[in-house]
Amino acid sequence: MPQSIDLEQGSTSSDTEQQKAQEDPGALVTGMQETKAKKEISWDGENDPENPQNWSKNKKIINIGIVSILAFITPLASSTIVPGVPLLAEDFNETRKPVISLVVSIFVLGFAFGPLLLSPLSELYGRRIIYNVSNVVHLGFTIGCALAPNIAVFIVFRFIAGCFGAAPMNIGGGSIADQIPLAKRGAAMTILFTGIFLGPVIGPVIGGFIAQGAGWRWVFWLLVIMSGVMTILTFFFLSESHAPTLLRKKAERLNKEQQNTFDKPEADAKAVFFRAIARPTRMLIRSPIVTGLSLYLALIYGYLYLLFTTFSTVFPGQYGFGIGILGLAFLGLGIGISLALVFLSWFSDWMQARLTKKHGESKPEYRLLPLVFGIPLLPIGLFVYGWTAQYKIHWIVPIIFTGFTGAGLIFSFVPTQIYMVDAFTQYAASALAATSVVRSIFGGCLPIAGLPMYSTLGYGWGNSLLGFIALAVSVAPLIFWKYGEKLRTKYEVSFD
Repeated sequence: MPQSIDLEQGSTSSDTEQQKAQEDPGALVTGMQETKAKKEISWDGENDPENPQNWSKNKKIINIGIVSILAFITPLASSTIVPGVPLLAEDFNETRKPVISLVVSIFVLGFAFGPLLLSPLSELYGRRIIYNVSNVVHLGFTIGCALAPNIAVFIVFRFIAGCFGAAPMNIGGGSIADQIPLAKRGAAMTILFTGIFLGPVIGPVIGGFIAQGAGWRWVFWLLVIMSGVMTILTFFFLSESHAPTLLRKKAERLNKEQQNTFDKPEADAKAVFFRAIARPTRMLIRSPIVTGLSLYLALIYGYLYLLFTTFSTVFPGQYGFGIGILGLAFLGLGIGISLALVFLSWFSDWMQARLTKKHGESKPEYRLLPLVFGIPLLPIGLFVYGWTAQYKIHWIVPIIFTGFTGAGLIFSFVPTQIYMVDAFTQYAASALAATSVVRSIFGGCLPIAGLPMYSTLGYGWGNSLLGFIALAVSVAPLIFWKYGEKLRTKYEVSFD
């Protein structure tokens, strides 16, 4: 007899089935249950080729590759304009510093609002349609940014582009959970986060030379070309991986072939829709795990964009960097991020397998152990970067220590995100959307508040303050490492 899971309420017929659903979210799925009637459909055995978990290696590579590139382009777009901001402000005759700061931060603020709608919709209607719609809207408003006649229109278009561009950054974790089993998920998630974190670092390197040579508008035309190519590739080559959506289509196909063999209940579509939309907010409010880690990630993410903002003043002001070579100041951060990602791509799955073997069971909390490596790296990087920049020590020194900061950011961010996917596998996209809300608000607002702080305290004490705060809050993820399972089970979020 086929086994089933209630898609919206997440209930299973037994504890054993619940464990199986976490390991393989597509193995045990049914249609929506909104009335007493219930339509049951399942895969044709464990090796059903239609099950995304059983797709060929090449098909998985294509799908995860497309999603990872999409997740790279959006963060790239967030920072590519940074070196060209002075040129943009001059072109629009804008001198108000808060407004100029919005050129970068408003795009990141869009990351907070877009996923609240797009992520739960991907769990209701499937991943592919959300990717395609988001790509088209993001592309259209990026064109609008390139053609903007004034800074007000530019900021509005930039915000909307950020809202829809955030889709692959949050839905990507769900797409990986659709296709990759828990034991191997760490490496695949690391590939996704490589684009998410290297995008903001590579962006200014590219943007500096383009803005200097061709003007700031060509920065956006480059993004239009990249987004346009990926929009086409996504439309033709990305396959649907959301198991409930695939099984729903399978049921529809079988109903046509077998004259409605599978009963289809009269679902309250409106109730289902609004319950899905409310899911990320409910997770953020009702789950201490989601709330706590979201606040921690918000601080870490805010530091990343605060550093981007300071680079545009520190290196030109303290070391005389021009617009063209300003982007090279981001390379230290990029190298630190890259090395940390390479290490985590192996270490995360290795530690998960080792602890599972040692304790005889698999727990999402095992993913949090690499956080220990990031605790000292982040404050060390901030302290040395701040004081060497303050006293104008040779420019290579602060750039090297921004690499420590970058590695610390990765060791803090990636394990917590993988943990979210493993802990809320069926609703991974909504869990990532919940964390995205808080961190994106911090990422957009902290740079605005940070500039006055540096003006008052200087680069030395300003970055030292940030380092002390990072050291103080680093105890939070360690608490979740020890007590995460108890909190997760005690405050389990219901979606009925």
